[in-house]
Amino acid sequence: MFKQSPLLWLPLCSALLGCSQTVKYETNANTQGHTAATPVTQAANAKVLENLPFSDRQDFDDARRGLIAQDPALEIHKADGTSIWDMAQYDFVHDDPAAKQGKQGNTPASVNPSLWRQAALNNIHGLFKVAEGVYQLRGYDLANMSIIEGQSGWILVDPLTARETAAKALQFAQQHLGKKPIRAILFTHSHIDHFGGVQGILEQLSDEERAQLRLIAPKGFMEEATSENIIAGPAMSRRAMYMYGKRLARNERGHVGTGLGKGPAFGSFGLIEPNESVDDRTGTLDIDGVPFEFLNVPASEAPAEFTFYLPRQKAFCGAELVTHNLHNLYTLRGAKVRDAKLWSQYIETVRTRFTQTEVYFASHHWPMWGQANIDRFLTQQRDTYLYIHDQTVRLMNAGYTPNEIADTLQLPNSLNKSFHNRGYYGTVKHNARAVFQNYLGWFDANPAHLDPLPETESAKRTMAMMGGVETVLTKAQQDFDQAANAGAETGTRTYRWLAQLLNQALFAEPNNAEVKALLAKVYDQLGYQAEAAPWRDFYLTGAYELRHGGPKQGLNLADMKSVLQQTPVENFFDSMAVRLDGPAAEGKHLTVKISFTDLNQCYLLTLENAVLHHQPVPADTQADATLKLTHPLFVDMLIGKAGLKETLFSDDLEIDGSVLDLISFFSLLDKPDGTFDIVTP
Repeated sequence: MFKQSPLLWLPLCSALLGCSQTVKYETNANTQGHTAATPVTQAANAKVLENLPFSDRQDFDDARRGLIAQDPALEIHKADGTSIWDMAQYDFVHDDPAAKQGKQGNTPASVNPSLWRQAALNNIHGLFKVAEGVYQLRGYDLANMSIIEGQSGWILVDPLTARETAAKALQFAQQHLGKKPIRAILFTHSHIDHFGGVQGILEQLSDEERAQLRLIAPKGFMEEATSENIIAGPAMSRRAMYMYGKRLARNERGHVGTGLGKGPAFGSFGLIEPNESVDDRTGTLDIDGVPFEFLNVPASEAPAEFTFYLPRQKAFCGAELVTHNLHNLYTLRGAKVRDAKLWSQYIETVRTRFTQTEVYFASHHWPMWGQANIDRFLTQQRDTYLYIHDQTVRLMNAGYTPNEIADTLQLPNSLNKSFHNRGYYGTVKHNARAVFQNYLGWFDANPAHLDPLPETESAKRTMAMMGGVETVLTKAQQDFDQAANAGAETGTRTYRWLAQLLNQALFAEPNNAEVKALLAKVYDQLGYQAEAAPWRDFYLTGAYELRHGGPKQGLNLADMKSVLQQTPVENFFDSMAVRLDGPAAEGKHLTVKISFTDLNQCYLLTLENAVLHHQPVPADTQADATLKLTHPLFVDMLIGKAGLKETLFSDDLEIDGSVLDLISFFSLLDKPDGTFDIVTP
């Protein structure tokens, strides 16, 4: 038995979670080289103004209703001084008076006017009174935090993404409403923007408050909250940089918002295990003297989610089941496909069960008032998801491919003209593809797509057959120039084609600067025209990386420490299994026991047939090598807090058996850092 070898530390630390370093996201605040909107993009965006009822100002009235106080210079920092939230960055997004009349006015040509309107609504922030005893803090993070007055204190709903934003929001509420004990915290669902800031609340509570605190979440919350990003974490994190425009400047040619809000706060994330669970049988709960009627809606927007109704206030909290945009059946950062039909059925259950609702509020966006308004809202949202489902299946059964369905399907005017149904976050196009995928998967039944060549080889062969990249580039430039002054529909379809064509040219010649430059211009125009904020951010981030290269740094795991402390260790072993280099592991057979000395838990990792298995075992189980350590040290090693010196001389880590076997085992695990290329091979 002996302390760990210096040779072991690096492969062990990186292999456990798959990240080779502790790093931070980049932020760039300059203009980033994005080109101006072409005439066809200007025409396409002007057409949007003609087709939607911009004179309808109800959303702006609702978003401002009940304002108690606002911090116009709202900026929030981490302990080290890093700014993680700055609403002033979005001051360039204004409520354009000319747009009220359906005119171009001062809406920038580089932003779809409908998305600009949504971005302006999401700029309205502060502390609001929603109903008697119900308040909301909006614009402190991607999501809202709601406050419900109980008999003896406050009930908080969804404590935001980060410790810092949640703490700031609560302090602002206390400043204007007075300080009251926190009696309960509700997590409406298992996405991090609705629970990640909980430590910012807990750190402000007394020991007595903590001891009595009710933590209420939907059934399955912990499993979903701790597992969603572990298996595919590096890929999801990298794609999230695109989806949320993390590397884009906040300006008229960059990021204007996410559609669902301004963006997530990349601060310190936390998690605490609930002590109460809501399931289908829960019904009504009394929380600090306030009756709550719960409706569990699992596998809708989140795998674990609930909504609730407050009968005294006749107020319904929609969580993220219904919001002021079309939501995602498939989210572009990557996730499991959601069931459109089930989602629609849940909305109908809400509509028919809570018929006395006079106030609607949710985990994102602004409230609504009036039974008729809310019923119409729920009816249209219900039918939007069902229409996408039913019509996709109809066309699918007629033999249409996913791309054909996406290009064909449009909502009827009775649904399409309502701003709350517009595709600011999800879109009809990619949601239709999600419905197809949910039923039939990736294969469109065309045998040509059974075994296609990898993208780079296919691109090289295609370019060669078309006369070479230079020939293609010349013709592509001509098409781009002609498209700039074509009709809105023709020009946009040309841009879509050029994106496909030039992508192939770039994969054939990844270092061709002219191809990169032209493709970046194409992505600029498609981004400017996009009504969906994630589409805009994907296009513009693609253009940015073609001009400036990919990121050098990925996710800072130290910000995830509190979440990782609550994550079952089995999840990390699952993550290790999917990082095993199968070809390199062929023919090897090793057993490694990992013993958590403070938890009295042991796990045996078995490598055979080039796959990795894990299972809990008794402490006396034999293995080729045994690693003994405490759970806190395990987490500190994951996030890089415990470095080589700390672990070498730590009393919390020991090794039995073969150090060489341990080194061999951990060297077989990939160490993705979440900075892989996307727009280049």
